[in-house]
Amino acid sequence: MVSDGSERLKLNVGGEIFETTSSTIQSTCPDSLLAALSTPTSHGSNPVFIDRDPEIFSVILNLLRTGRLPANSSSGVFSKQELLDEALYYGVESLLRSAMLPPPLQGFDASLASTITPATDGVPSAFTATAGDASLWIAHGGQISVYDWSLSHAVTVRTHLSDVTSICRVWDEAAAIGSGSASGIHFYDLSSGRYVGSTHWTDPEDPRIHKARVAAVADSPGGVFASFDCLHRENSVLQIDKSTLQVAAVIGQQSGSSAKTAVPEKLRWVANNGLLVGSAVQRGVFGCSGYIRIWDPRSKNIVWETSEPGSGRSSRFGDALADVDVDVEESTLFKVCSKSGDLGMADLRKLGEDPWVYVSDDNPGAWSADDGERSGGYSVVHCYRKQVLAARGGALEVWSSVEGKRSGDLIRRRNFVDKEEDSKRGMVSKIEAGGDRLFVSREYMEGVEVWESSNSSSMIEL
Repeated sequence: MVSDGSERLKLNVGGEIFETTSSTIQSTCPDSLLAALSTPTSHGSNPVFIDRDPEIFSVILNLLRTGRLPANSSSGVFSKQELLDEALYYGVESLLRSAMLPPPLQGFDASLASTITPATDGVPSAFTATAGDASLWIAHGGQISVYDWSLSHAVTVRTHLSDVTSICRVWDEAAAIGSGSASGIHFYDLSSGRYVGSTHWTDPEDPRIHKARVAAVADSPGGVFASFDCLHRENSVLQIDKSTLQVAAVIGQQSGSSAKTAVPEKLRWVANNGLLVGSAVQRGVFGCSGYIRIWDPRSKNIVWETSEPGSGRSSRFGDALADVDVDVEESTLFKVCSKSGDLGMADLRKLGEDPWVYVSDDNPGAWSADDGERSGGYSVVHCYRKQVLAARGGALEVWSSVEGKRSGDLIRRRNFVDKEEDSKRGMVSKIEAGGDRLFVSREYMEGVEVWESSNSSSMIEL
């Protein structure tokens, strides 16, 4: 690489000459290999020769100039792995990562970007996304496939289980998993494929506590929470010490399989309040019924609970909850009503006998659709970054916080996320978000859908 008085630089990459300036390189990646080569040298008029692919380097150089990838680099000209390998060589991988990650997720403007399908047993039985870098772990059969921040396949780990039906990240590279056909909760280091250990719910004084299987898992700094269900219909939530993998506490043990005593099928840890939220919903021809239960793990006591359908005197009788989730940042509990599709909100800090504030919207939503796959089926709810994403059947909608034009207060508006043709792919079975991506799986369908917002999306006042 040579430099003249105007800081113009020449590089010979694979026999092709490129020109740029030292400020272009130094301002974007001062610690990179290119920055080191851009300093004055004694090479005279001969540019430094770099034995790499010049076509890919043209993409890297454009990235240095604009901070963005050219349009043709994402249209199949080069694979993501090729770009990553070259960026790593030149020392500009952090800049490439910023350019490849999607813009902030806005559910109302998200569209289907890709579908991640494991090579074998492609129908996902469970998956989990990371809030930080949007990496993805997919359980399929007895295997777990790991996809990094760029959604490139990193590794597939074969577990000792025939099926994995629940998965939760409990360390950076370790997962806690449960199976519908085997007892216990099991821990794997996915970076090495190493089995770490297992924890079982047993009680020598109670023979009914036997071969308990895991229904849901949640992580917290103080331990892992897992709901267990026995063949004899005993169930509870265990708190498991991460350092020893021993049971630290048994919380909320109960008997039966009715709507009020079923095993929690969803657990969420709310760090701001130090509370564990569990819920279960049973769905049948006559509608939904279920409960929400909140524990304080320190005392092992229930601090609040509700079951639906509630009293016949309630104005919402017959419109029971379809699913529940928690906005952990706002300490707000959300439920979606099974018949109306209205959104119920409750402040976890002000819970009482009837803490719900209901939000409805005239915008068409999944509950008002009456055609084919856009209606019917069970419901799924997921909270992420002040957005509530809900699915009914094959339709996907979002409740977004919007500042009212007149009042200035935050209000919630409902919009479809998907298009009609999207909803016809099958019933949504799970929604989860991580980083700036939305991940969706559909019943009996291979792969996990990846939804992202466009660079031009923005929220407008009403």
